[in-house]
Amino acid sequence: MSPVDGRGSLTRSIVLLTSAVAAVAVLLTGLFAWRTIRTNAEAQERDQLSRQAEVLARTPPLASWMLERQQRIAGPEDIKLAIVRPSGEIEGPAAGVVGDANREALLSGDSVSTTARLDGDDVLVEGAPTFTGGGLVLTQPMSAVDQATDRMRGSLVLPLILGLTGAALAGALLSRRLARPLVTAARTAHRLSEGARGVTVPAEGPAEVAELAGALNTLDTALTHSENRQRDFLLSVSHEIRTPLTTARGYAEALADEVITGEEVPEAGRILRTEIERLEHFVGDLLALARLEADDFRLDIVEVDLDALVAETATAWSARCARHEVDFRVERPERPVLITTDGFRVRQLIDGLAENALRVTPAGSPVVLALRADGSGALLEVRDGGPGLTDDDIEVAFVRGALTDRYRGVRPVGSGLGLAIAHRLAGRLGGTITARGGAPEGGAWFTVRLPPYPRAPYTPLTDS
Repeated sequence: MSPVDGRGSLTRSIVLLTSAVAAVAVLLTGLFAWRTIRTNAEAQERDQLSRQAEVLARTPPLASWMLERQQRIAGPEDIKLAIVRPSGEIEGPAAGVVGDANREALLSGDSVSTTARLDGDDVLVEGAPTFTGGGLVLTQPMSAVDQATDRMRGSLVLPLILGLTGAALAGALLSRRLARPLVTAARTAHRLSEGARGVTVPAEGPAEVAELAGALNTLDTALTHSENRQRDFLLSVSHEIRTPLTTARGYAEALADEVITGEEVPEAGRILRTEIERLEHFVGDLLALARLEADDFRLDIVEVDLDALVAETATAWSARCARHEVDFRVERPERPVLITTDGFRVRQLIDGLAENALRVTPAGSPVVLALRADGSGALLEVRDGGPGLTDDDIEVAFVRGALTDRYRGVRPVGSGLGLAIAHRLAGRLGGTITARGGAPEGGAWFTVRLPPYPRAPYTPLTDS
């Protein structure tokens, strides 16, 4: 079953959403327009009636003719007329709407605009003063406003329908613009999960969708790089394991076939033990690196005196370096340097760097372990008198197997995991580790800075 079974498509969701938003907008617009159309229609009819009243007020002969006609021919006229004489006398079919207030206003030279009832119907009333000192009043039934309202409301329906249709079409176009690159990105992600590499997603569509495409392309590059590194690492591991296994197997077969007998047996046993120890050391490095990269890596945090720790470490490494005729030196403040950390892991870190230094340092040259207080934290250094590191070496110093592959057959090399483990350990302890060449002793120079308290997640030490 697809992971999206049971879910609506983005295209349909966008179309429905835009249509719903458009429908709400159309509904609100329609309700508002529906209410205002009546007011606008009345204002429009009143404006027309007012202009007619002003025209008649300025043309007394036309007003008199209209009044005579309405008085002579009684009928259901839409517009009815009333004339207010300068004497205050009111004539015409619309005289019933001219009350005392309207008459006084017209005689005073003011216009009149109101609503009244005439012959049982609501009518619009508009009046204008005449230049002779009187006034003229026109009335129009409210039914004219109702008709105008119906016409305006009828003309509103089509634009609202067109607006709703346009919104649905816009939603469909928008959904296609958004969904197409998203579908492409989803397909690419599925291909990546199935193992395909070298696939790219076109950076098209809105900025966020283009950013998603860029992220998938970056992921593809990162996966390719990571898998290549893993492949190279596995090849390196297989090479490291094959050599001692081949040696051990050869001697074991020789012993089994009694090719090696007598006084040669102890030497063969010594060689077998050496190769097995080499394998054990390599497997231990692999396990240590795996643990360091696990989320549940444990740190036992206590207060540690690094000066005492370095003194203890120096005792062990002084004897080991002496067996290789390497001059081991220690530089420490000989006073407590207290930080809160995991002392066992710090010792593991120092041992890894010291072993790396001893491997490349020729007889008669020094290996130096130094400790200094660094603010409220501490600074550890391991320097050697070996061949040192080039700028290119420094760039890949902590990449597992990089220096081993580079110098295999040129100088003594180990499993290729020691510096990678040291780098990961320093990070787990909340510190940093840097490498450089040009040490005072002539070789490599590794510096570890440890904070007064680890910033990385840790498991507090308990009594259980």
